Amino acid sequence: MWTTGTVIERIEWNEKLFSLRIKADVEPFIAGQFIKLSQIRDEKRIARAYSVVNPPGKDYIEVLAVAVEDGQLSPDLQALSIGDTIEVSTKAAGFMTLDEIPTGALQGPHLWFLATGTAVGPFISMMETAEPWQRFDKVVLVYGVRLIEDLAYLPQLEALKAKYPTQFIFIPLVTREAYSGGLSCRIPDGLQSGILEQTAGVALNQDNSQVMICGNPGMITDAQTALIEKGLVKNLRRAPGQITVEKYW
Repeated sequence: MWTTGTVIERIEWNEKLFSLRIKADVEPFIAGQFIKLSQIRDEKRIARAYSVVNPPGKDYIEVLAVAVEDGQLSPDLQALSIGDTIEVSTKAAGFMTLDEIPTGALQGPHLWFLATGTAVGPFISMMETAEPWQRFDKVVLVYGVRLIEDLAYLPQLEALKAKYPTQFIFIPLVTREAYSGGLSCRIPDGLQSGILEQTAGVALNQDNSQVMICGNPGMITDAQTALIEKGLVKNLRRAPGQITVEKYW
């Protein structure tokens, strides 16, 4: 089902990357889930999924999007101004949630978030809740982008570092220009070389780690391969493991 949402705030990260806060009557969701935004064009509904960036309990939903030149919906989203309307799915969906992570002895003390681009959204939603900080001794966010200007939500991430100084480890990766605030490798390469573990000061292995991966399919495939080589296995409901994945397109 669909409801009409109203844009109440915009954040411009760069000329193509932006966030929208949308006031809409949607059902309660779990941090990490996605909703769909849509428009009717030529009597046909064009709908795309976007992860909710804000935590549950707000009276709006926030999405992070990038305008793709030949995209069917994203250029229209970028053109929205405060007060404009957009159709929003009333119910969120998706299994990239902390509910899917094993508990007890199978959990381990460390949680790793591996994200590229706009796929950082569901992890920000989770980190703005109490659950990861209550369940894990360390939370490591590895956030890969091409350019420095593509790093969205840096002020919010810095605030999380200040709030959880001994728990939160933030490792930004910028692949196409020098960045003194982080590393310059791709996520899979950082896993294989060990530089991510070295930078975090946290070992990544089957006994102490849970890893959630969200982003482009190539990164996901290569990152899973690197993690499997380290002895980690995919997390399934029927067979709990350490790797939880959601493809972002």
